[in-house]
Amino acid sequence: MTPVLGTIPAVLGYVGAIVLLFVVLPVVIILLRGVLLAAKSIPSTIDAIAQVAIAGSRDLDAVKLLYTTQPAVNQIIGVVANFGGSLDILMEDA
Repeated sequence: MTPVLGTIPAVLGYVGAIVLLFVVLPVVIILLRGVLLAAKSIPSTIDAIAQVAIAGSRDLDAVKLLYTTQPAVNQIIGVVANFGGSLDILMEDA
């Protein structure tokens, strides 16, 4: 007795469905679980980044002081330059 040719593709279809059910489906579920865990970790990461950004913003608030200190630094440089010139005159006399 030879099997009917029409039943071979049907059997292969059932075998393929079983392989799909027991092999491919668990792999897809495991991969989707990994994606879900990664997606759930995003909000905590965003909150951590927001806290660092707030702290960095507070650090940058001190930049406003540079506008007031720059003229003072220029004045000090001028005083030091004048003092250096006086030292040159004093050293020539010595």
